[in-house]
Amino acid sequence: MKAPWITYRPEIKVMDCTIRDGGLINEHAFDDTLVKAVYDTCVAAGVDYMEIGYRASRKMFAGLKAGDWRFCEEDAVRRIVGDNPTPLKLSVMADAGKCDWRNDIPKKSDSVIDMVRVACYVHQIPEAMDMIKDAKDKGYEVSCNLMAVSTIPEPDLDQALEAMAASDADVLCVVDSNGSLYAEQIELLVKKYLGAAQCKKQIGIHAHNNLQLAFANTIEAIIHGANRLDATMAGLGRGAGNCPMELLLGFLRNPKFKLRPVLQLLQDDFVPLREKMDWGPSVPYNISGQLNQHPRAAIAQRSGANKDRYVDFYDKCISEG
Repeated sequence: MKAPWITYRPEIKVMDCTIRDGGLINEHAFDDTLVKAVYDTCVAAGVDYMEIGYRASRKMFAGLKAGDWRFCEEDAVRRIVGDNPTPLKLSVMADAGKCDWRNDIPKKSDSVIDMVRVACYVHQIPEAMDMIKDAKDKGYEVSCNLMAVSTIPEPDLDQALEAMAASDADVLCVVDSNGSLYAEQIELLVKKYLGAAQCKKQIGIHAHNNLQLAFANTIEAIIHGANRLDATMAGLGRGAGNCPMELLLGFLRNPKFKLRPVLQLLQDDFVPLREKMDWGPSVPYNISGQLNQHPRAAIAQRSGANKDRYVDFYDKCISEG
């Protein structure tokens, strides 16, 4: 490919993860009005998939005050989308160890959901393979999202990819959970995933913005062959957030994508949302990204009384690292 930045490739599909990833900030308690606004925007903007939340087990989360989008039960989803008479496909994420997947995920014929994205850490690969087979047998498109890839030793990653490549998953997603990866690492990982899949699966990218590289790393993944791209409206997501949808759609050359509906959503709904929720790049997230640490400590720092005590936070991270 002589001009890899020319991104009009019809095989590229965009997934909106706003409500699912953003729900990690507010215990998945978005009101129906906002969820419907994001859904309508995805439809109007030509986005291919919307991940509306998690499919988790209420038994496993008993006692936790969590909103509907932690569970995405069929009635709750249909409250927003009805029978979804649109080209937009709907997705839920099922975490290994947090989902009674045999019972919580119905047959596709009984659900408005189109795709199940199975998320796991490397030690959970055996369960994830069973989850993928179960979802595929039930009629769904399936993705395998191996989390925290930046922390996995290469021999372990190679073994995990061997299992993932042999699974029924349609998509294998490179997930930068810690927001710590640079362009060179994204290139290596996308090529490694493509090599493992041997062109039999699509490769995706889910980037976090701790180092303010989520958009750049998504472009890098596209250049090297990733065709399944995650983004969120205004970059809304856990901690530093994700690749902003408005940047990604502005970059892609496919005329089916429309930027104006996204800008309208940001103007009408996300400007006031920023008064209630804290997300996006900040110094504590920069620090956790540079140290390849989970952002949970930075999230706690940002929500505390000493959120701007950067040196104290840095010293703590260094001592505990």
